[in-house]
Amino acid sequence: MELTTFTIFAITTLVVVFTPGPAAITVTAQGSDNGFARAQFGIMGIASANVIYFALSATGIAALIIASNWLFTIIKWAGVGYLAYLGVSALLSKAGVLRVERGEPEKRTTMFAKGFVVEFANPKALLYFAAILPQFLDATAPIAPQILIMGLTTLVLDIVVYSVYAALGQTIARSGVKPWVLKSLNRVAGVALLVAAFRIARVSN
Repeated sequence: MELTTFTIFAITTLVVVFTPGPAAITVTAQGSDNGFARAQFGIMGIASANVIYFALSATGIAALIIASNWLFTIIKWAGVGYLAYLGVSALLSKAGVLRVERGEPEKRTTMFAKGFVVEFANPKALLYFAAILPQFLDATAPIAPQILIMGLTTLVLDIVVYSVYAALGQTIARSGVKPWVLKSLNRVAGVALLVAAFRIARVSN
């Protein structure tokens, strides 16, 4: 890939990944409740979901999914339901999403699954890769190496950015924030998840 094309792709993807959303909230919560190191399992779940979406987009299958109204609708509403559940839980649960006092650590497989489901149930990731990937491919050059470069770049950005969110969660847990501040943060997280669910519900193929 040309350096200019690669740079634009990397910056565009970095902005998208860094934008706070359901995945960022999830991994921040895992960081606060389980610590930075264990939160990596949730990050791997998120990254795995994006790898699948990237592979689908690279092989053209994403276009078929988007064109299939019923399949796209199933993915969309599954995501809406799960995010709404997380949002309501954050608003109504006494513990909330972010916690100062850690309880029993989540199982690694549970953390991975939660990260995977949150990201895979978000059809915006599918739409993003399906729309953005072709824009950076040079049809006159070998396609496979370009896809490999962009795929690895996306994977690295996912791990780095969400690790920042996990570190943020751990910092919040260790900072000794006052209960009312933590409660406010949890309410904001709950509302953000519900807003994300609403926005996904409005997504059409």
